[in-house]
Amino acid sequence: MTSKRSVKDSQQAVSLDDFGREALRRRAALGPDFAIPRNAGQNRTASKKALLKAIEAAGGKW
Repeated sequence: MTSKRSVKDSQQAVSLDDFGREALRRRAALGPDFAIPRNAGQNRTASKKALLKAIEAAGGKW
């Protein structure tokens, strides 16, 4: 059975520019002390862990 409502009827696409502006507005509203928690990384694969370690060793901050 197919859906009786199409995506076009229920929501409109958001441009990347509009999305970025809205994200910046929301972040500014939260203030400078708001910190987004980082992923604990408990489910990372060995290859992902190796990549992040190599980035850090090269002086990068992921």
